[in-house]
Amino acid sequence: MALEIIMEKCVGCGACINACPYAALEMVEGIAQVNENCTLCGACVSACSFDAILLRKEETVQEDIKEYRGVLVVAEQRFGKLQPVTFELLKKARELADTLGAPLSAALFIDKSNDLPQQLFERGADIVHAILSPELKDFREEVYSEALEKLIRKAKPAIVLAGATAMGRAFIPRVAAKLETGLTADCTGLAIDNESGNLIQTRPAFGGNIMAQIVCQNHRPQMATVRHKVFAEAEIQPGRSGDIVEHPFTPEQQLTKFIEFVEDASQKINIADADIIVSGGRGLKNGENFKMLEELAALLNGAVGASRAAVDSNWIPYSHQVGQTGKTVSPKIYIACGISGAIQHL
Repeated sequence: MALEIIMEKCVGCGACINACPYAALEMVEGIAQVNENCTLCGACVSACSFDAILLRKEETVQEDIKEYRGVLVVAEQRFGKLQPVTFELLKKARELADTLGAPLSAALFIDKSNDLPQQLFERGADIVHAILSPELKDFREEVYSEALEKLIRKAKPAIVLAGATAMGRAFIPRVAAKLETGLTADCTGLAIDNESGNLIQTRPAFGGNIMAQIVCQNHRPQMATVRHKVFAEAEIQPGRSGDIVEHPFTPEQQLTKFIEFVEDASQKINIADADIIVSGGRGLKNGENFKMLEELAALLNGAVGASRAAVDSNWIPYSHQVGQTGKTVSPKIYIACGISGAIQHL
């Protein structure tokens, strides 16, 4: 889009300058001019009584969304082991695919052939797209995003689901931007609209006080990320099989180099996987008092969690943070100490 001032019609009244919230217009020799602050919001267009401002939109060719079909799950794996969030996504994706009467596929990034596709079949996948390259052994967002973008353009799934993990958050938004489609992050609910067949994506908004339902009507694929522990894992169906489609891949550009993976040694038990969590917040008053929570968690064979306030105060590392800006947890017992009662902890 572009903002155009029609000099012949501009009378220099200044109405557009007063209407612009970004100070993007200025008067030069009695004629309004646009500067680099313009965000193309269009506030000046409606403010002009002389039709001297036009917001021109570029015509784009809309791709036929009917060409897209099926559900694709991005299978996250580290060091040759599939992550639990993948199995959770497969369970929900199987429901969505069955509702649509469409196939369920999985995108798997591997450096060589292995037995991971069979694990995906046994969890509900019909097709596994194995993207093969030595450059995929270790995660790098620009390489993974390029590989997934090419696969989506070729396979044309109507829905793409990925985990809202450190890995998913790093490269899935890049893919959505490359494909010029929408992405709903941190979904807590997914369903198919019976009338339109669109994906209804539910996620918390305004600090969890309301639940927003988001629909991507005009673009494909419909993309969403889901946090770990939001859905239950798909059950194993021993011996179930499917089709493996191999996609040899060579990245066009590599801007970064993988050096090493440093595991967080501060957590004996990952809070996302823990059945018992003892969490502390601002009410503990200082970081020394977290030793009491660590002792209790050790006795219960549980994990130590924390609120954002405790993490921001540097009382405990971020990897322990529970909540909207931390980790989603689903323990059998949750003990909150000195936490004010934010909805994520309730």
